[in-house]
Amino acid sequence: MLATPELIREAAQLARVEELLPRWCDVPLYRAECGHKLSLRPMIGKRELRQNFPNNFLRDGQNLDALLLDKSVELEHTSGSSEERTAVLFGRGWWNEQETRVLRLNRLVAQVLDAHPRARRATLVPPVCNGLVCFSNYTSKSARTVDTTRFVNQARIPFMLTEAEFARMAEEILEWSPIFLDLDPVHGAWFARYCERNGIKFPSVKFILCSYEFVSVVHRKILQRVFGAPVFNLYGSTETGHLLMENERGEMKASLENVFCEVVEPDEVGVGDLVVTTLTNEVMPLVRYRIGDLVERRELPYTTNYLIHGRKRDALRRRDGRRVTTLEIDRCFSAGEGIAHYQLRQNESGDCNLQLIMDREVPGAGELIGLTGQIENLLQLENKVTVRAVDKLPPLTSGKFRLTCRAGN
Repeated sequence: MLATPELIREAAQLARVEELLPRWCDVPLYRAECGHKLSLRPMIGKRELRQNFPNNFLRDGQNLDALLLDKSVELEHTSGSSEERTAVLFGRGWWNEQETRVLRLNRLVAQVLDAHPRARRATLVPPVCNGLVCFSNYTSKSARTVDTTRFVNQARIPFMLTEAEFARMAEEILEWSPIFLDLDPVHGAWFARYCERNGIKFPSVKFILCSYEFVSVVHRKILQRVFGAPVFNLYGSTETGHLLMENERGEMKASLENVFCEVVEPDEVGVGDLVVTTLTNEVMPLVRYRIGDLVERRELPYTTNYLIHGRKRDALRRRDGRRVTTLEIDRCFSAGEGIAHYQLRQNESGDCNLQLIMDREVPGAGELIGLTGQIENLLQLENKVTVRAVDKLPPLTSGKFRLTCRAGN
């Protein structure tokens, strides 16, 4: 294996984590495990974050009200896409600082941001997922503009938006002249279709970031087709911050400064649970936090890449019992055209129903047979996939969408 700078830094990560662990011994949640190596620490999840919050993280003598009053910390909440919403604490300015680090893993993005130090962004995400604050109740542009960011979307379900609301969003983006778009892929793709129908372009946009939920090939195709700018996946969560960034070659790279990643309990094809230890949030450090997503770690001779397979709870089951992830299903949509959004639901018997929202050109019968045939082979289905065209699909209460799901899960 070549000793590249990246691999050298990666090899030094565990030693760095072991050095940090004693600093967090005064965090009540970790006191009982103080002195143990990372591999001996128990993994935690949202339940441990919620239990006795904020006293499970505040040091002796600290008071949350006082910390908020002097503006030394920020209090946010997760979107609640898989469990009830969870409170998160981090130092003021921490979110933007670690986002800046992870974005620079992409050379193209880094070059653009170097050329535009105060780069404006336009953000289209489910309002409840906005990370900093919810803008769904504000109508004025000034109330939805924070520093170099303008939040243009005020609706949780993009399929319900009127042409007038789309027109307002497009007008605000044109006026703002952002250097990049920061999108939820479903919201972004639906808005892109409106822009395509009306011949609207955003000449100032140099690249597009997709985050907030799994980035499907069907959404990526639409965004690239309409906006003509490179689309990159930015992966993370409210509680951990930004973790992985897609580089200019399409590889997902971990931010070694932000987080230490483990893949635990891998299955027979190497896909396992992502467990992260955050390295920069001193207010609420997370040690071996099980994030709830499935990932695949690929170690190459000169580098390490990650594949995001989607939420663990969204995985399906093959007839022989093997897990099939959202990414594996999504690959079946790579070759075809004409689909704007979808959901594949597996019932208790293993049979599957596929709901499709069509794009501008509806796929032909042969294309649909080819698509469903791939899914049937992948899942070893005894019966054919049932297909139904729909006009809209409901999101979770968080505003996020499930591309794949199992009955009762």
